[in-house]
Parts: sequence; structure tokens; C-alpha cells
Amino acid sequence: MTAPLRLVHLYPREMNIYGDHGNVLTLLRRLEWHGYRAEVTAVHRGDRLPPDADLLIGGGGQDSGQGLVESDLLRLGPDLTAMAADGTPMLMVCGLYQLFGHTFHTSSGRVLHGVGVLDIQTVGSPERLIGNVVAVSEEFGQVIGYENHSGRTTLGTGAAPLARVAAGMGNNGSDRTEGARYNNVIGTYLHGSLLPRNPTIADHLIATALQRRFGSANLRALDESSTGEARRVALTRPR
Repeated sequence: MTAPLRLVHLYPREMNIYGDHGNVLTLLRRLEWHGYRAEVTAVHRGDRLPPDADLLIGGGGQDSGQGLVESDLLRLGPDLTAMAADGTPMLMVCGLYQLFGHTFHTSSGRVLHGVGVLDIQTVGSPERLIGNVVAVSEEFGQVIGYENHSGRTTLGTGAAPLARVAAGMGNNGSDRTEGARYNNVIGTYLHGSLLPRNPTIADHLIATALQRRFGSANLRALDESSTGEARRVALTRPR
């Protein structure tokens, strides 16, 4: 294949906390290992979305960072909604996970409006949910990451959870859900970065993008020994 896969990184300046940029690096490296090329386009405030984007990535940020990108994200909302409905794979972490929902009522009383790609609502709390998380997904197996968020997110009928929490707090600390899914869009609170320790999710995003772009996805069997060791160590860490 000569054509590169087109990755889009949303708001890397404002929404890149707890190493979320590592998700982009992981996708680039795994695509290389699988024998494909990729290009990354950073979308900053005021930029337009590339019309031929194959995969979108967004990270987390503080409430202030979310406030900075709120209006610009709403500007892109119709395009993002159409892309999500059409099946474009996306991974949104923490802050952008919240803003891909309907609203985020912060603990300071501010209401941030989201694009509504995910059927979720978030309400801030003075108590943060912090620590290592282990969750279980029927499709991806054991999902491992680190959460640090004040928002309490609830899922509507139009969203399915990414996984069910086995250790940690997840979306809201009460219903044992973690993250949300709609079509090929994944939202999650898990940092760490998420993808280096969860290659099944990384390869799912890659395979979905390749299938949509080229009509096939031929992924190689990779040596996951270092990833397995990282996962093993993460499972021993207390909350």
C-alpha cells in the first residue's frame, strides 16, 4: 500500500494530560510494525477537519482546557457527528470524552456543551476519582489504565459501556461502567497512556480504519512480550 492512513489529533496543545499523546505514538508505531504508513494532522482551534480523516484521537485536559476548546469543538460538531455516524473510528480520553457527550456541569457551576456524539452526561464533583483501573470487556478482554477525573458520567440508552469495572471507579463510581461506545467511537477515562498497555484496542482502531480505507486489514502477529510485562506490573499496583 502506498497511500498513508490519515490520523487526526484533536487539540494536542490543550488536551494532552497524563501522557495521552502516547496513544498517537502507539498507533503510528503499531501501523509501522503491521506494514502500513500513516500521517498525523494536528487540528488546533480554528482549523478545519481533514475531509479524508481515517482515525481521530483526542486526549484529556483540565476544566480550563476544556473551556478553551468548547466553542471550537462545537464548530466542528456537525462534521464529527457525520463522521461518527459513517463509522470513522475515534478514541476520546477523559476531557474530550466528556465533551463528546451532551453536557459537562463542572464542580464550579459552569456548563460546558458537548457535540453529542456519545449519549452521555457528566456532572462534576469536589471529590476526584483517582487510581489504577482494571475493567473487563467482552471484545477487548482486560482493559488496564489510570483514572483521575472529577466528572461523574452516566450513559444514556444510545451508548454502551466500553467495559465493566473490576477494580477502580470508572465512569461514576457507582454503576461499574467504564467509558462509552457508539458505532466505532470509543470514549474512556483511562490514561496511562491507554493504548500502549491495551494493544487489542489499538489494533481494533487500526483494523477498522484500514478496512474502511483499503477494504482489508492484514495485521501481523506482533511480539507483545514487553506489553505483557507492562500489563502484569500494572495489575500489581494498588489503587
